[in-house]
Amino acid sequence: METRESRLMSPTLPAGLTVSVRVPASTANLGPGFDSLGMALGIYDEIEVRSTESGLNIEVEGEGADEVPWGPQHLVVRAIERGLEAAGIWADGLDVVCRNAIPHSRGLGSSASAAVGGLAAGCALAAQFDPASTVDSDRLVQLAAEFEGHPDNAAASVLGGIVVSWTETGPGPDTDIAAPQRLYRAVRLDPHPTLRPVVLIPEERSSTAQTRGLLPDLVPHRDAAFNVSRAALSVVALTQRPDLLLPATADRLHQTQRAPALPLTTAWIERLRAHGIAATVSGAGPTVLALVTSVFPEELRKLAAADGLRVVEPGLSEGVQIS
Repeated sequence: METRESRLMSPTLPAGLTVSVRVPASTANLGPGFDSLGMALGIYDEIEVRSTESGLNIEVEGEGADEVPWGPQHLVVRAIERGLEAAGIWADGLDVVCRNAIPHSRGLGSSASAAVGGLAAGCALAAQFDPASTVDSDRLVQLAAEFEGHPDNAAASVLGGIVVSWTETGPGPDTDIAAPQRLYRAVRLDPHPTLRPVVLIPEERSSTAQTRGLLPDLVPHRDAAFNVSRAALSVVALTQRPDLLLPATADRLHQTQRAPALPLTTAWIERLRAHGIAATVSGAGPTVLALVTSVFPEELRKLAAADGLRVVEPGLSEGVQIS
């Protein structure tokens, strides 16, 4: 964390630099890939940032506009400042406009998208001032995942497509070799061309912390082995063999354990899977993720609407875009 003294010694952005960021939503786990598999979805938040002489002005439109802090504690603002800090640069003032379309607290990676978008904006402003401070996608994944504590959603919003992510412990770019840190890694997979995500979004919300708290500390060996096999199979299904999506999205580590807190979500996953559609909890829920290769049945669409679920076919997305 920068001190007042280090800020006074840091180069300062000139007023008038601008950047626009478009960052996608994401879905995580995809069934068995708990905290490791993710997918970028075509629902986008947009962020515009301009450097100013002094002060902070923030405007928020759309999702969450009446619920998030409009000040230094706003996640996007914190992420912008972290992106600048990573480059050793300070801003005396910022104008920030957030246009949000990603639903909050629905399992669609809204907080990860906010972190990725803010970091991308901060890093892009720093690069305008000093091209030598440009960061690559691996560094952006690291910075964004530090906000989340795990990289699956953040990596998907950075890289796009489907991601496999993991963590390591080792020397990081901000530490010496005697002080190892948690390193967040990810690689992108190109999805099979016929793969189409469908999300069923309820009005209710859920807390990731609350649903994560329902998970046991220990799991049976047979369940761990089951998920290892299905997570490996899911990589094949998502990229080469979509006919294997139904078995590849089965899970024993987190969905059943979270079911009591997500009754509507659980009922719809069971209904869709009974119709042969690969369906899972999107992240921590309550959104349902369905993976299809043909038209989503109209009958199920109408039943979902009757249950208060908004059916959206967002498509898969490329990663964060900066202009």
